[in-house]
Amino acid sequence: MLNFLNSLFNRHPQRIKAAVEIYTWQTCPYCIRAKMLLWWKGVKFNEYKIDGNEAARAKMAERANGRRTVPQIFINNQHIGGCDDLYQLDSQGQLDPLLAQPVV
Repeated sequence: MLNFLNSLFNRHPQRIKAAVEIYTWQTCPYCIRAKMLLWWKGVKFNEYKIDGNEAARAKMAERANGRRTVPQIFINNQHIGGCDDLYQLDSQGQLDPLLAQPVV
């Protein structure tokens, strides 16, 4: 039974090689939704909670080509975009290949 539960919660851990970073606000529903998809795929990600921190938000915007909304997601230091962008990549079958690429 324990193995079955582990397989549900760790669906792809052996295939995830990418470094994933996500800038969030704690109560942002889009941030929560994006993290849920990453969690469901077994992705371990670095989360930067930038609630009320203008310096951190400015750094995020610099990395995200001026985008100041959260979440902003990066895979292997490549800007992916926000929650909708992440889900679009997944629906097009492009997210898993990105997550399988090792950090360069």
